[in-house]
Amino acid sequence: RDGITVIRGGGAERGWNGIRYMQGMSAKNVGSQGLSINVATVPPGAIAYAHIHDGFEVMLFIVQGRVRHSYGEGLAQEVVNEVGDFIYIKPGVPHEVYNIGEEPLVAFVARSTADEWDKIVNYPSQFRPPEG
Repeated sequence: RDGITVIRGGGAERGWNGIRYMQGMSAKNVGSQGLSINVATVPPGAIAYAHIHDGFEVMLFIVQGRVRHSYGEGLAQEVVNEVGDFIYIKPGVPHEVYNIGEEPLVAFVARSTADEWDKIVNYPSQFRPPEG
């Protein structure tokens, strides 16, 4: 469209680590070079197990629900976020996401990478058994 691309309705969903993602936009479908966006949904009580974003920033906006982020070395720190909160996650910060609300958590997610899937590294979880 001469410089503007539209994905009406967000496209197909896919899942990763307890989270459902509306397709959104990335290098894979719009040719972006340094940015990707989508909408994430985490069911009530679900956990997105501990992970690290390797070399890219993430910003979130909570549209619906309440979430607890355990983060930092050993996941020793916690913060609770709710509707209307903006969240920034620096590259390399371990974090685990737990939906503490009674409804699905819905968040708008922006990443400073055009490929939103290849640079995520697992981290020892408080809830998931160790790998291996």
